[in-house]
Amino acid sequence: MADILLKDVQVVNRGEIKGCDVLVRGKRIEKIDASISVPFKVQEVAGAGNYLIPGIIDDQVHFREPGLDYKANIYSESRAGVAGGVTSFMEMPNTKPPAVTQELLEQKYQIGKRSAWANYSFFMGATNDNMDEVLKTDPKSVCGIKVFMGSSTGNMLVDNTEALDRLFSECHILLAAHCEDEKTIRNNLKLAEEKYGEMIPPSYHPTIRSREACLLNSSMAVGLAKKYNTRFHVLHITTKEETNLFDAGPIEGKRITSEACVHHMYFSDKDYIRLGHQIKCNPAIKTAEDRDAILQAVLDDRIDIIATDHAPHTWEEKQQPYLNAPAGLPLIQHTLQLMLTHREEGRISLERIVEKMCHAPADCFQVKDRGYLDEGCYADMVLVDLGKSYKVEKENLLFKCGWSPLEGTTLPGVILCTWINGNRVFENGQITGAPDGMRLEFDR
Repeated sequence: MADILLKDVQVVNRGEIKGCDVLVRGKRIEKIDASISVPFKVQEVAGAGNYLIPGIIDDQVHFREPGLDYKANIYSESRAGVAGGVTSFMEMPNTKPPAVTQELLEQKYQIGKRSAWANYSFFMGATNDNMDEVLKTDPKSVCGIKVFMGSSTGNMLVDNTEALDRLFSECHILLAAHCEDEKTIRNNLKLAEEKYGEMIPPSYHPTIRSREACLLNSSMAVGLAKKYNTRFHVLHITTKEETNLFDAGPIEGKRITSEACVHHMYFSDKDYIRLGHQIKCNPAIKTAEDRDAILQAVLDDRIDIIATDHAPHTWEEKQQPYLNAPAGLPLIQHTLQLMLTHREEGRISLERIVEKMCHAPADCFQVKDRGYLDEGCYADMVLVDLGKSYKVEKENLLFKCGWSPLEGTTLPGVILCTWINGNRVFENGQITGAPDGMRLEFDR
């Protein structure tokens, strides 16, 4: 691994943009200054005035390994991620088998060690009856505990009142939740089947996975977290009403935090007509008013983090009728550029994008030495040309599933290079080198 000197870059860090040089020695950033010269041999990179941001930390992805490798795996999806500027990811437990014991969780870490292009952590999964296993989780080496409070992933639904009380009262590591009310969803689905039979249209998805189901469950979960002072993180907020559950202000010191996903701020229910099940996801994409309210809550600091909930399925699976078409869409390769569309429209600054996609995830999960372009931090960096654009086409997709709802769309910004731990893994549209991800550590 060569030492690197980036010359003439616009460093985006801690709410500021400054013209700087950046020196990387080994895996870490050694110096950031207006002009740097060194007496030793380095690999010099001409920044040409382009923007250098910290690597994105995506706190919610589904990479499908083990057990669902025909859709995706840790190697393929982390590879797509680095092409999108994602240098660290936190992956969910709903694989086959699900990561609901310490042994199964460790098996996923071993896969990550062998094959992750980006830095990695894996959530421990909660069920109605595995509390003893959950409490064994090491807070310094595992990002958190994931609880599905809606039936998004089948048998991992946690709906037992006693189990939830124990989870919220005894869990001393960050608890992250998918919040949808199962009873409401089942009632809505029954009505949809009575109305449409097996031919439920994709556009009916937000009626089935309704705003009422989201608000009812999120409110209940936030209430539990307040009752027990739980360190609680609500994933993928989708409704205007839910944004009001959270306090505005900086993430430091918050016990209850929340996340928005890029697709819930980009698509609306009007897009079901054009894209059908390609954008079917749980919780559902809802109205344009909800979409705009979520972005506003991000700007108001009621929502703390921006993520993807990257969840690939095969094209053939997505073409099935509603009852069989799975929920989830592939996004990790274009997460930064989706947010740059809002910047191009004047709705959010680059500094705020970096705050919500890089700094805030590091602060929320207390990730050690990442998420910032600070001297001493790991050199997870992304060089971006904001003067160019990028057309999403099937030929340039790196997801294993081979499709995207964004195909044919031109997005602002081109990612020129991605470095992970000082190692350049993406350059000029090509993956380079070999997987170099490290297991994330946490200052807890």
